[in-house]
Amino acid sequence: MPHNEESFNKLRVVVTILLGPDGCAWDRKQTHRSLLPYLIEEAYEVVEAIENEDFQHLQEELGDLLCQIVFHAQMAENSGKFNLDDSINDITQKLINRHPHVFGEKKDLKPNEVRDQWEKIKIESGEKDSVISGIPKSAPALVKAFRFGEKAGGVGFDWQDPQEVMQKVKEEVQEIEDELSANNRVHLEEEIGDLLFVTASLARKLDINPEQALNKTLAKFTKRFGYIEMKVKESGRKFDDFTIDELEAWWQEAKE
Repeated sequence: MPHNEESFNKLRVVVTILLGPDGCAWDRKQTHRSLLPYLIEEAYEVVEAIENEDFQHLQEELGDLLCQIVFHAQMAENSGKFNLDDSINDITQKLINRHPHVFGEKKDLKPNEVRDQWEKIKIESGEKDSVISGIPKSAPALVKAFRFGEKAGGVGFDWQDPQEVMQKVKEEVQEIEDELSANNRVHLEEEIGDLLFVTASLARKLDINPEQALNKTLAKFTKRFGYIEMKVKESGRKFDDFTIDELEAWWQEAKE
């Protein structure tokens, strides 16, 4: 049960009114597809709040995301497809089924054992016809690389430890160097893809989220490159007027 059922029900009532005959013209015009950009945007804002450890912002963004979920469910109910209670019942039963060590025979499983059990249950129950199915095609490639490795690892197809993955990283780097020497553009694309995939696997074996790690690096790059841009503007000159060594010197200053 929600911590405060009254507040949750109030949200559902408000959304029902907005989508009703006397509601908001803009809201009533929306479809599941037209609302997709907002759903994705709210999800990313939740991610940003978590990464920044901004809990006041997280409180607000979770509400915004919940609003999107309630909107989609109410639109589905209005069209006679399903309602929010159906969705809630589905996930409740799914959580019970996928945690037999909690709701069935009690077992003290480690987090990675729970994850592997989760993947096996999905296959054995017939919910998924492939171990690596269920990952949205529209998800960022780095996220899919991480999840593919995680799902395959859940059924035992995985490296034993980070050192094994690191050796594979070195092999992929060497293959890229070989293709660079041969100037083979087709194979270069393939080998770079292999390197990105195995790097995501290395991050997974080290319990690092590669998407978050890359975002942190991009934020760091943005800040340091912004310093270079500031220096160029202060000089009254253009980027082309500086050598790479001069720009690199400012980059080093930004790091300090």
